Amino acid sequence: MRNRNRRYHIDTEENRAYFKELAEELLKFGERFPSPGGGSYYLGDDGTPWTGRPRETWITARMVHVYSIGAMLGHEGSAALAEAGLKGLLGELHDPAHGGWYAGVAADGTPLPSKQCYAHAFVILAGCSAHLAGIPGADTLLKNALEIFDRYFWDEKEGLTKDTWNTEFTALDDYRGLNANMHTVEAFLAVADTLGKEEYRERAGRIIGRVAGWASDNGWRIPEHYTKDWTPVLSFNEERKEDQFKPYGATPGHGIEWARLITGWALSSFRESPENASYYLYAADQLFRRAYEDGWKSDGAPGIVYTTDWDGKPVVRERMHWVLAEAINTSAVLYHVTGDPYFADRFADCVLYLEYRMRDRENGSWFHQLDKDNQPSGTVWPGKPDLYHAFQAMLIPYTDPSVSVAAAVHSLTISK
Repeated sequence: MRNRNRRYHIDTEENRAYFKELAEELLKFGERFPSPGGGSYYLGDDGTPWTGRPRETWITARMVHVYSIGAMLGHEGSAALAEAGLKGLLGELHDPAHGGWYAGVAADGTPLPSKQCYAHAFVILAGCSAHLAGIPGADTLLKNALEIFDRYFWDEKEGLTKDTWNTEFTALDDYRGLNANMHTVEAFLAVADTLGKEEYRERAGRIIGRVAGWASDNGWRIPEHYTKDWTPVLSFNEERKEDQFKPYGATPGHGIEWARLITGWALSSFRESPENASYYLYAADQLFRRAYEDGWKSDGAPGIVYTTDWDGKPVVRERMHWVLAEAINTSAVLYHVTGDPYFADRFADCVLYLEYRMRDRENGSWFHQLDKDNQPSGTVWPGKPDLYHAFQAMLIPYTDPSVSVAAAVHSLTISK
């Protein structure tokens, strides 16, 4: 029993082996994602494609990212799957008339309206990972994605991103938000690590500086939603509290995810002057602790709630798989950076919760949503659309925290 328990504790051989096993399970689960045109089908509870749903750009890009890493790890079939998804990003999901990527295409291939910063950030991430894996077409994808992003989404004056355009790139929505900015930081760090373009790491730092300021002014609960002049709107979506991408209130999972990204940026930006990273590491520490203490068992049951109000009280009590994945990632990163056993304990809590609550032993992958009683639910996230969060959580705890995950895996594989 003692050896079995060791697999839930960080830096044990048992835990490393357990994570490798789960990563391989995830790659197997997602193998049916590509449509004939390459766009990713939305996957159901057992990995069966839900062909009647749209094939979305953000899901497709995430799958290209995952299977590119799978290819670097030597997983059989991953390279072909990454290439299939790349075909979708270069083909049915790309807008040949106006540039950029549709939000997705309907089941019949009709483009969905709007051009989303969120989706374009994932296209950049996919391009970086596919480039490192040597997937044909990756360089074209990445070049085009950076050109479009720089032209339409990056706001040099604000040091932040714009959010959503119409399909033709002629009308910009007034909404501004931090979810897209968070994944832009992830994408920019990947660009810097993959192509050596340090200006993108500097841009990531500009975003991080703004977010850290807003968070510290708000008790380390991050305001998510803003007007076009970047005024926080704390009441946003009060009538649609369970929104998939723009929920009301504070989102503990995002506080946790930002903590990891801030840590990675600070470590990579201040290699020669580590004392300059201290404020950002402090901010990451505070973000994690606030989010974890607000979210974990805050309604009495195990797990991290989806959202809280601005006093830290639970609002949407569902437990999302992506929040758990980010808690595994960030607790591991902060433990390795600080040596504080608090983070090792949180890692163990989360991995135990994964094994006994979130892992779907019957159908594979992880339940993407559990209700307040920790039973499978689908009110916010039906099915199991992609692998991105869960798969990364099996890798990030044991890769260099100063390097984006695909670049870190690439470095490990070429050194063997």
